[in-house]
This record gives sequence, structure tokens and C-alpha cells, in this order.
Amino acid sequence: MSNTTAPAASNARGGARTLAVTSGKGGVGKTFVTANLAAALAARGERVLVLDADLGLANLDVVLNLHPKLTLHDVFTEQCTLEQAILPAPGGFHVLLAGSGMVEYSRLTPDVRDKLLHILEVVRPRFDYVLLDTGAGISDVVLFSVSMAHDVLVVATPEPTSLTDAYATIKVLATQQERRLVRLVVNQANRPGEGKLICGQLQQVLQRFVGPTSGQTFKLELLGEVKNDPMVRQAVLKRQLLLEHYPGCDAAQGIRGLASKVLEYSAGYA
Repeated sequence: MSNTTAPAASNARGGARTLAVTSGKGGVGKTFVTANLAAALAARGERVLVLDADLGLANLDVVLNLHPKLTLHDVFTEQCTLEQAILPAPGGFHVLLAGSGMVEYSRLTPDVRDKLLHILEVVRPRFDYVLLDTGAGISDVVLFSVSMAHDVLVVATPEPTSLTDAYATIKVLATQQERRLVRLVVNQANRPGEGKLICGQLQQVLQRFVGPTSGQTFKLELLGEVKNDPMVRQAVLKRQLLLEHYPGCDAAQGIRGLASKVLEYSAGYA
């Protein structure tokens, strides 16, 4: 297999399980979680593609220290094929990077919508998981990217501004997209059990304001927490995957826990 060729078609679960990783605000470690979760799933034998759906402010290439010649921009403008733009990444998974020049696609137009749908349709049979690394917030492009996924994972930190924005994002997903289940990752947790406490607080508020208006129950499920770990900063500064370079640290163990939970709930859809 050449270094620009995607894995052969996989029949697992009839095509990839798609997971949108999003956040209410930037700077909470969303792309860090996405990349390392992909590596953790790949280490478990899964065929994983990370699609950089942050068309306006893409930084997955920076996190992975990749310098691609071909990106999603080239696919959109028909300068290359989709196959050529799918690249191997450190950690044993594949990526489809947005690259530079995507600002023109940061507004949801019928053309952008159709291109994203087509790409996802083409890649799904070839992988076990497709992770959509979306932008932050509730712009049209972000919400559409999330709408394409089977499952949604919201990344938040214990900071009040992050939790406020996470609540706003989850509320939109529950009301506008009528999602009854959203999963939460608390990144940079300061103490064990903080994720459970935060999830419970958010769930309580959401049930009060989302449930009565929709007439249906809504569940916010804690997928896990990633400890506030100095090794994360070291990995980010070095543009390295935490799981590859600091596999024994607390945060890496948290990421592997997330992967186990993803595999566990996905098994129910088989």
C-alpha cells in the first residue's frame, strides 16, 4: 500500500462509525483529543480516518507535524483525487487534512454541503471509524459537520467559560438536531471524579431546559476525563502524539480509557 492510499474496504459494521468531536469554544484540546483518540483506536486494530472538518481554522496538520502537499482544499477544487489526499499519520491512522486556503469554505453553501457529504460517503466503507475534527462553536459549518456523524463527543475543560459554551453547544444539538444522546469528555481534569461531577451538573441544567421543550428525555453521558498532565504540553509543543511519546502518563491512560468506551458502545451497533 502506498503512502497515499487509504486502507482497503472494511466490512465491519457495514462501514465506518462516524464520531464528531466538537467543543463550545476553542482552546480546550479538541484536536489533541481527536488525534490521540484516533491513535488509541488504531492501536486496538481499528482502521481510523480523521477528517479535518475545521475548514476555517484547521490545525490538525500542526498537531501531527505533517506538511501535506495535497489537502481537502485540493479535493474540493479537483486538483487531486480523494485517494491522493488521504495520508498516513503518526499513530497508525489516516488523515484528510483541510490545509490552508479553506477560509472560502468556512461558510456553509450547497456546494460545501454536497462536497462534505460525498467525501464521507466515499470514505465510510473503507474504515472502521471516521472521526470528524470539527471547528468550535455553533456556526453553520460546525453544526452541519456534526449532523453528519452517528455520535457526538463534546470536549470541555473545567473552566467556567468552557462549561458555559459547552452547555450552549449541547443545547443546540439537543433542540435543533434533536439528538437525545451526547457524550462528554472533560479535558484537563484537576482531580479524579471531576468529570463525573461536571457531567452531572450539566445534565441537571439540560434536563431542566431541554427536556420540557422537546417532550423527550435527553442524556449527557460522560465518556471519560483526561487528567491535567504536564506531559500534554510537552507533546503539543513538540508536535507529537501523547500516546506515542509519553504512553505511560496519566493523560495517555485517560485517552486509552476513552477509546475503550468508544469500542464498547460501538459494539452495541454491530
